[in-house]
Amino acid sequence: MDRAHALALLTRYYAAFNAGDWEGMLDCLADDVAHDINQGATQRGKDTFRAFLAHMERCYRERLGAIVLMASDDGLRGAAEFVVHGEYLATDEGLPEADGQTYQLPAGAFFAMSDGKIDRVTVYYNLADWCAQVGA
Repeated sequence: MDRAHALALLTRYYAAFNAGDWEGMLDCLADDVAHDINQGATQRGKDTFRAFLAHMERCYRERLGAIVLMASDDGLRGAAEFVVHGEYLATDEGLPEADGQTYQLPAGAFFAMSDGKIDRVTVYYNLADWCAQVGA
């Protein structure tokens, strides 16, 4: 995979996210994908990622804006910077009570890719900033 193919894959992944097309996102992932959750454990596999997406859909409504994608020349590594525009729909365990609060949060992600699929997704954002925005 080269840089252009990596950028096309990441573009497809984020377009699917913004469309709420979870199967489209999952199609971009390797079967044994590693998902490093912000301030959490690493989860493995598409089925686990599918369950994560279902949980996120229950608790949050999010759209990403100002997306900037980057990839290495060999297409094996990539990164994204974006702003999360969200609404907190249902209380997530261990987090403040949800009451439809809205938030805007800068975030980033790092990727490992091979064979036309994403092998690893690592997402970072400032949880303290998010908590402050939702009234913690």
